[in-house]
Amino acid sequence: MKYRKLGITDIDVSTISLGTMTFGEQASQSSSFEMMNYAYENGVNFLDTAEMYPFPLREETYGRTETIIGDWFKERKCRNKIVLATKVVGRSNMDWLGKGGTRLTPSRIRAAAEGSLNRLGTDYIDLYQFHWPDRYTNNFGRLGYNPDPDDSFIPLEDQLGVLKELVDEGKIKNIGVSNETPWGFMTFLKISESSGWPRVATVQNPYSLLNRTFEVGMAEIAIREKCGLLAYSPLAFGLLTGKYSRADEIENARITKYSDASKRYKSIRSIEAAEEYVKIAGKYDLKPAQMALAFNLSRPFMASTIIGATKLGQLKENMDAVNVKLPEEIFEDIDNAHNENIFPCP
Repeated sequence: MKYRKLGITDIDVSTISLGTMTFGEQASQSSSFEMMNYAYENGVNFLDTAEMYPFPLREETYGRTETIIGDWFKERKCRNKIVLATKVVGRSNMDWLGKGGTRLTPSRIRAAAEGSLNRLGTDYIDLYQFHWPDRYTNNFGRLGYNPDPDDSFIPLEDQLGVLKELVDEGKIKNIGVSNETPWGFMTFLKISESSGWPRVATVQNPYSLLNRTFEVGMAEIAIREKCGLLAYSPLAFGLLTGKYSRADEIENARITKYSDASKRYKSIRSIEAAEEYVKIAGKYDLKPAQMALAFNLSRPFMASTIIGATKLGQLKENMDAVNVKLPEEIFEDIDNAHNENIFPCP
């Protein structure tokens, strides 16, 4: 395993991190334990989760993933060896989470953090992230920005202020943002600098061969401000594994089971683009998934790439990507394919 710094912190994190979105839904607790054990024993020291997991979010399963991880910590007794990241739900219509729903008010952020601490069975969270913004903006597959003149959002100063309190109390160590835009990214950094508050360490956004939108605007910020990317969906809901060319052929695949969340991966353009990358992998005698992950790991703005799995065999193959060195000539082929079909899965 290889390691990089978590933003400007002194924390070393594995360049492959284990995403836990499937734990408690597609993966049972025993399967989840098996995957966490394998990852930990093979050098992965970074776990990423969220209060809303498992996915898709349902009231009856809310928080189950964090509980599974907490149970694993109790059994494995390795909490101090793991860099643990979790997230507070962004603005949504999930009013059952409490009065005011999921608006990112200071009281809601504090309640969410303390709830996560309880479920995880830990005294502190290494990286606490906003899962998505409180304001309406263009994320989750929307490239265009259509401003809403009536939109009002919780001031970013208020959001950061409560995180500073939680840092001062020792409940969280570092802060991060997720599904952010260049404006939000830079504004959070500016507020931290002007106030002397804890600084955003990372940004967790989608990034893959099928979604390189991070390179427009966000990548320069990440490099110049030393805020590394934690890339999610690096295999585009499985499209980049080469296991299928028509998503609906796989009855139990995430891309089929969770059609609402995966709709940006099911267009003709996305399928055709994925097929091109699978061909490139074959040209260089590489496994498609490993090529896709190795491409992510080659990016200068990358802190860690988050991989999810439902089975141990899948996890083992994906983790092996850390040892794959892509030949220089493959990048020209990849860029040519990208230029022919830009952002098929934004």
